[in-house]
Amino acid sequence: MSASLATRRVLSAFLAAGALVGAAALPAAAADNHGRGHRGTQSSIVIGDVQYDSPGRNDRSARALNGEWVEVKNTGRHSVNLRGFTLTDRQGNRYQFRDFRLDGRSSVKVHTGQGRDTRHDVYQDRHQQVWDERDSATLRDNRGNVLDSDSWDGRRHHHRNG
Repeated sequence: MSASLATRRVLSAFLAAGALVGAAALPAAAADNHGRGHRGTQSSIVIGDVQYDSPGRNDRSARALNGEWVEVKNTGRHSVNLRGFTLTDRQGNRYQFRDFRLDGRSSVKVHTGQGRDTRHDVYQDRHQQVWDERDSATLRDNRGNVLDSDSWDGRRHHHRNG
C-alpha cells in the first residue's frame, strides 16, 4: 500500500506542477496576443521606394508619366494575389490592382502612365502626373485595411507601416 501511496503522491505533485506551469503560461500568451492586436496586422505587402514628380521634363509624355512610380514590395516568402488592393494619393487618385500575383521577396512598380503590365511593372493608364512633390501614398488590402503609407514634402520621406 505504501508503494501505491508514494505513486499517488508523485502523480499528484506532477499534475500540480503541470497546472502551475500551464497557469503561468496563459497570462503570457494572452498578453502577447493583446500586444499584437494593438500594433495592427503586420503585412508582408508594403510600400518600397517612391519616385514622385518624375525626373526631367514634366510634359505629360509617356516617358515623364512612367518616370514616376510607387514600388509595392512583398517582404514575405509566399506569393500574394493583390486583386482588389489599392494605392491612393493625398488627392484621392486611386489605382486598384487587377488579378496580379506578387511573388515572395519581390516587388512591382506602379507607374502613372500607360504600358504593358509585366511581373515587375504595372501601369495606371493615366494622362497626367499623380505623385506631387508634397504628397502621400497609401496602400490598402482588398478589405480597405491600411497596410502601409508613405508621405514626403519634397525632401524627406515619412514612412509608416499600417
